[in-house]
Amino acid sequence: MKNPLEFIAEYFNRFSVFIKLAVIGILALLLLIPSEMIKSTIFERQLLSIEAKEEVGSKWARQQKLTGPILSVPLIYEKEKSGEMIQETKYYHLLPEDLQIQGTIDPELLKRGIYQVAVYRSTLNYSGHFQISAEMDLAHLKSILWDDATISFGLTDLRGIEEEVNLTWNGQQFPVKPGIGSQHLSGPGFGVKLEDQSLQIGDNVPFQLDLKIKGSENLSFVPVGRITQVSIQSNWVSPKFNGNFLPNKRDLGEHGFSAEWKVLELNRNFPQSWTGGSYFPELNSSDFGIDLLVPLDDYQKSMRSAKYALMTIALTFLMFFLVEILGKRKIHPFQYGMVGLALCLFYILLISIAEHSGFDLAFVLSTVAIVAMISLYSIPLFKSTKFTLVLTTLLLVLFGFLFVNLQLQEFALLMGSVGLFLILGATMYLTRNIDWNNLHLINPEKNKNPLGT
Repeated sequence: MKNPLEFIAEYFNRFSVFIKLAVIGILALLLLIPSEMIKSTIFERQLLSIEAKEEVGSKWARQQKLTGPILSVPLIYEKEKSGEMIQETKYYHLLPEDLQIQGTIDPELLKRGIYQVAVYRSTLNYSGHFQISAEMDLAHLKSILWDDATISFGLTDLRGIEEEVNLTWNGQQFPVKPGIGSQHLSGPGFGVKLEDQSLQIGDNVPFQLDLKIKGSENLSFVPVGRITQVSIQSNWVSPKFNGNFLPNKRDLGEHGFSAEWKVLELNRNFPQSWTGGSYFPELNSSDFGIDLLVPLDDYQKSMRSAKYALMTIALTFLMFFLVEILGKRKIHPFQYGMVGLALCLFYILLISIAEHSGFDLAFVLSTVAIVAMISLYSIPLFKSTKFTLVLTTLLLVLFGFLFVNLQLQEFALLMGSVGLFLILGATMYLTRNIDWNNLHLINPEKNKNPLGT
């Protein structure tokens, strides 16, 4: 009868492979802790980048949203209350019948420390006409103060206006003044008081306005015309079209983009005219425009790459484990841990170098440094040039696959799933002849023929 020590030794000898696999698996999961800390560091650096953009925007000009023109006419209503006639002033707001906006965006990159912010200068030409209608509330209406009518334009950041602005109304020029003309049209902007214009119901009044503004990251428009047409051109090569409406036509190329929108009254959630009240929330939520942002910046790419940390660690550990099985080499869990920490260090190197040199170069430098470190560390462990070269090749292929996948957007998930499928297939092929029931790591001399051939 075997004593307890012999029984325990035999038990560990029989299940040594699975015990080692369990230890390696636990170690890989423990390495998720530093990888999560690395993700937190990348997120903090991303927040610093956002703060830098906010600071540049606060000094240059922030994102610009343009609303208008809106014609506002004061109405005098008279009602009898308790035997006394009381007058009340309301505003009749009218939007243009048609609105055409043609413009260009000239972008540039400003630096704040190590961070870059996309800003722009834009030249916009507004044109169209108003159809003066009588759709206001006529009950108790006493008079219409046409001489006090105003035209209002909303602009998010007035500091972005670079030149004097003049409105051409019915062939006559008016210099604009800061401030919205009506209390029912909220937000910053500028306007014109239309004095001595003798407006009448049924008039068709053309208007035209040239505007040169600057802003940062985004330029948006509110479709206030019964028919709103916007045409924008720029040399920015990676625009992002956002808001409630996408361009009807777009042309993207290596020299920039052009885009055209057409929005009808039926496409939006506010009327062509109204009396009193405020439709500012509806106006504000109907905008559309362009973001001057790179779709995948360095921080987004670094965060995406860090999400592959577990896969990278698991495949590298698998290679080391197969060397133990096929090459009959004993590798201590501490040595697995050193390799795992080196792989985690890759992501810190990546984000720190990328902040100064760009993501692509940072990825290459980090890959070369970490692959060289692990390969040199494996030489005395494997004691085999063949296994070391296989490990080096595997790591280069793995990081190369990760790099290609990070460059893709629409096909990233497809590439990732196909890559994992191929990796799993290759692993199954390489281990197809291993007799797992007769493998022992404690006494490797008992496993003379691990491939069972």
